[in-house]
Amino acid sequence: MERLIHPFEPWFQKDSKILLLGTFPSVMSRKCNYYYAHPKNRFWKIMEILFEEKIERPKEFCFKHHIALWDTVESCTISSSKDASIKDVVPMDLSVILNHSEVKYIFTEGKKAHEIYQKYLYPIYHIEDIVLPSTSPANATYSLEHLVEEYKIIKKYLE
Repeated sequence: MERLIHPFEPWFQKDSKILLLGTFPSVMSRKCNYYYAHPKNRFWKIMEILFEEKIERPKEFCFKHHIALWDTVESCTISSSKDASIKDVVPMDLSVILNHSEVKYIFTEGKKAHEIYQKYLYPIYHIEDIVLPSTSPANATYSLEHLVEEYKIIKKYLE
């Protein structure tokens, strides 16, 4: 277990319409300094299927499609990349995005992100989150096809 501070900035622009929130960057994401960097995390593959395009530059892809990315946890005690181990949460200040973009809809990715959002962030921002399953390889319950079906909802909120 170690105490960590979120290592990178949110990805958003003024015209971002939806915000996808995870919990805290994985060891691989922290090392690579971008979201969902673990090669077995299915997030970027899901986005490629949904938007029918190859993603060469993840950040540019998000900006092109008005998607903001960040996490629910600013700092915490965590063991490796395990969401279940997260303790001593300091929640993220979402006003950084919400006050400087067109974001009206928030999606939480995974049960832990939803739990943290509901406990710490919903009471401040009063925006109901739409819960999506985690794209982590640890979430073996969901096949890629099932995840794609669940994530289709984000396109509805981008129209």
